Amino acid sequence: MGIVTDVILPLALAFIMFSLGLGLTGADFLRIAKQPRDFLVGLVSQIVLLPVIAFALLKVLPVTPELALGVMIIAAAPGGVTSNILTAFGRGDVALSISMTAVVSLLCVVTIPLIVIFAYAHFIGGEAGRDISVTKTAVSVFVIVTVPVLLGMAVRHFAEPLSRRIEPAARHASTVLFVLVLIGAIVQQRENIIPYFAHAGAVTLALNLVMMGVAYGLAKALATGPRQRVAIAIECGLQNGTLAIAVATLLFGGGLAIVPAATYSLIMFATALIFIAVIRKRIPLYEAE
Repeated sequence: MGIVTDVILPLALAFIMFSLGLGLTGADFLRIAKQPRDFLVGLVSQIVLLPVIAFALLKVLPVTPELALGVMIIAAAPGGVTSNILTAFGRGDVALSISMTAVVSLLCVVTIPLIVIFAYAHFIGGEAGRDISVTKTAVSVFVIVTVPVLLGMAVRHFAEPLSRRIEPAARHASTVLFVLVLIGAIVQQRENIIPYFAHAGAVTLALNLVMMGVAYGLAKALATGPRQRVAIAIECGLQNGTLAIAVATLLFGGGLAIVPAATYSLIMFATALIFIAVIRKRIPLYEAE
């Protein structure tokens, strides 16, 4: 992979996270205090239930160790960069979605290393090795995820007029970069994509559907209203595929480990759009304003 792995992929992810930071303000974090119940339901669903459900599915469905590792990587990733937009389309609580994306993206510097190292030891066997440690993984995630988000927030805080002007373009560019990274991952495995999809597609589809259903059901029982249910379900269903591909590539050299991130990224948009088409009819427009 060479320059693509070492330079282009990390830079693409860093820019995507920078564009996320451009749209964040202190109010997005303070809002957590105003909606603690909704936020906690979403947070627990995202960083606890999602990996647990992924692990449970992997114990039931037949998947090779390398693909299983890839599934756990996508399950460890925070919400996708388009989750806020699709939450708006679904008439969900956009503010809650933004807060969840922001906080989970910052927490992933801790959660991703722990989950990935556990998954490697369990599915691949043995120790992850000197080159794949919790510390090294945490530093890598911090540099390409947390630092860009904080830089974006700094630009928003100290140069708000500029950030408002460039944020829409940055968001569009982030979407393009995500698509390019996804296409690159598919092209890299083009000769085997059909059999890989046959193997990884079932478990990633199951993970997506089960997680969105569980998150929606839990939010229905514990969150405050229909708009919050929509936000939590979409946030837990759309993962940051670019980050998952980057982690799999940087730590494990790509290969089979990136396949679940690629298949999940394709599946999640289809299921999210179907979910939105159904749920929009149940939430009057005035409730979404």
